[in-house]
Order: sequence, then C-alpha cells, then structure tokens
Amino acid sequence: MDLKGKRVAVLGAGSSGYAAAALARSRGANVEAFDSGNPEKLASAVTKFAGGGLTLTCGDRALQPAGHFDLTVISPGIDTSWPIATAFGAASSELIGEIELAYRLGAAPVIAITGTNGKTTTTALIADMLNAAGIRAIAAGNIGLAYSEVVLSGESYDWIVLEVSSFQLETVSRFSPDVAIWMNFAPDHMDRYRTVEDYYAAKFRIFANNSSATLAIHKLECDLGLKGDTVTFSAFRQGGDFHYGDGVIHHAGTGREFPFASGTLQGKHNAENVMVALAVADRLGIGWGRITPAVNSFNPPPHRCEKVATINGVTYLNDSKSTNLHSLESALIGQEKPVVLIAGGKNKGLDFSELRDVAGRMARLVICIGEIARDISIAWDGIVPCHFAADVNEAVRMASELSRAGEVVLFSPGTSSFDMFTGYEARGVAFREAVAALNVD
Repeated sequence: MDLKGKRVAVLGAGSSGYAAAALARSRGANVEAFDSGNPEKLASAVTKFAGGGLTLTCGDRALQPAGHFDLTVISPGIDTSWPIATAFGAASSELIGEIELAYRLGAAPVIAITGTNGKTTTTALIADMLNAAGIRAIAAGNIGLAYSEVVLSGESYDWIVLEVSSFQLETVSRFSPDVAIWMNFAPDHMDRYRTVEDYYAAKFRIFANNSSATLAIHKLECDLGLKGDTVTFSAFRQGGDFHYGDGVIHHAGTGREFPFASGTLQGKHNAENVMVALAVADRLGIGWGRITPAVNSFNPPPHRCEKVATINGVTYLNDSKSTNLHSLESALIGQEKPVVLIAGGKNKGLDFSELRDVAGRMARLVICIGEIARDISIAWDGIVPCHFAADVNEAVRMASELSRAGEVVLFSPGTSSFDMFTGYEARGVAFREAVAALNVD
C-alpha cells in the first residue's frame, strides 16, 4: 500500500487513532486527524498529536471535511453511522479501520482471535506459548496495544497474535489472517448494533477473505458453515477435534493428551482456550512438549477467572471482567467444583432469568450485590438460595463463612460495575483486597 503524498484523514483521538495517524505519516502520507468530541476534554490529545507532528481538529469543526481525502481511517470506537464517519466517508475514496491499515502496511503473518468472551486470555496465551517455543510473537489489537503501533515500531516478528473485536472487524476489507479463530458467540453490544444478526455479521468478517491456506479454528457448538481447513474444539461436547474430560484435553485424531488440570488455568472455558493454543501449535509444527511448561504456568490477564487465593480449602476466583450474561454463564459452567457465586452490579436491563437453570445446576448459593441484586434473587427464586451483601467486602466475608472446603468462591458479576466502581478493573481489585483481608489459617 503506497501512501506517499496521499491525503489521509484519521478519525478518533484515542490510542488507535494516534497509532494509525503516526503510521500513515511514517509512510509519507499527509495526515490530518479529527475527533468530534468536546475540545476542552481533548486538549491533552491535541498536545499529544502535535508532539508527533500531527494536527488534531476537535468538536463541530471535525464534522466538516475540507476537500477530498484519498483515505479515511476510522477508530473502532466510532460507529460508521455517526455524522463524522458519514461525512468523511462521502469525502474520501476509501474508508477503512485501523486494523485494516496496519494489515496492509505490515509484513508478519497474523493469528486473529474473535469471540464474545475468552479472546483476550487466548490471545495472550498464544503469544506467550509462541515466544516460549522460540518463535518471536507479540499480542496486539483489542488486547491493548494497537496493531498500527506494532507495525510502526519496525520490530521484526514471526507472528502477530491479534485480538479483534466486532467494532474492529466492521471496517476490514482485505484483512485475511493466516489463522482465524472464533471462540464463541452470544448477544452483546446491543447499544451498537440494531440486531443480534448485525453483531454476528460484524464478527463473521474475520473469515471474509479466507483462502485455501487459511486455518479456521472454531468452537464445535458454533456451526459456522465454513469450508476448507478447519479445527473444532469443545470442553462440553464430544465430536470435535479437541475435547475434554477428567482434567485432560484429548486430540481426537491422534489420541494425544494434554494435562490441563496440572496447570494454573481454571475451568472448562479455560480448557477451551488451551485447546485453541494447541491447535495453533499443531499448525505451526510446534510439539506439545515444547510448550507444556509455558501453558501450564500461564497466568490469565487480570480479572478473568484469576485465581486469587486458596483459604481453608476454598478457592477464590476473580472474574470481574464478567460484564454480561454470557461471560457469567461461561464462568459458571466451566467450574468443576461446587460454587458459591457472588454476582450483581449495575442494573442495565439484563434478564438473569436466562441463566436460571445454569445457576441452579452450578451454584450451591448466590450472594447478590449492587443495583440488580433484587432482580437476580427474583429471577433465581426457588432454584438456588440467594443472600444479599451491601458491597464486595461484605460479600467476600459472607462467602468465606458460607463456603465449604473443596468449593469455589466465584466473583463473576455478570453485569457492569458503574453503580459502585469506575470499571471492572477497580471492582476486581476490591475483590482481591477483600480476599486478602480474610483471616488465613
């Protein structure tokens, strides 16, 4: 992709926008950045862009493109239906996303992971696994490090392991990862999409440019209708290329076994993450023996079924990243020990009755917190005992009193945290601190 002398607009003043602008400028483009947000709140961003030799136009002025642009690069946080996107789309020869830009300008092959839940852990796990095997890899994309920043760095990598969200996939056109991974799917982001079908279609764009050389890895329960080279996995059903039982991951085709239970990761949903990593290892010709130590010692990113402590025989898991019903369901059904569940938070209209059967089957009791606490107890009335706690500290103390040796105290709220915290990270830290405050025998 030749950008030399081309006029390029970049929409969005966040990290993706800045990285895309800097990358395009490094390739000789004449770059202008725009964000229709409040100019006062974007003052620090203006300074940052200026420090990189870039101009950032903010507020209403950003809605009025002057002249024609050869290319517009849109950040994933901007809906393509918003006025700034439609205005620049009309004023440009082409509108693409930051992921598409980096892909066109990058050289390293790509492993891309999408899914409603589990993609961050799997992305980090695969990158760690490859590096442990002597293959230089980096995790990027929705995991936090912009893909454009990796390409801009000029560092040489054997593989880019890329977490891609539906927002990022909306604006790809030529993006064609060498390995495309679909972790799972459940309704989410309905504030962005008109229908569940629209959300599904955005995610499915990860496969839009599959070639005969592409490996597609997907959960067995998701019947994607893909043709070509595919690998399926499931910790909950037989019939896939990878399945699970009694703490062991099995490869159906070869009879190989991987000792999942001896590692640090917990739960069947994490067994599926490891299955995906093993499928990638097979694709790249990496023997399982080379990666077993790295996989078994891998610690997931914070707040994702993170083991905090074992106290008096009770394991405490921090799954504060659980901000929707699907993530709560995954955390629950992934457990192989009786569960004392701490759930609740902001009341954003979720219907916890959808998980009534799962809660009754997997949880011995539930401690409800936050705005939605009463709604949870009503939804699960008669199926599982529900208690109430005023905050996370009280919930943890109550869980320590009511739990039994051999059980799991699972902190998986199933909704957002903004009724009590600034975000799921702060909520997870509060859980960790509450567990640390317990008396340890």
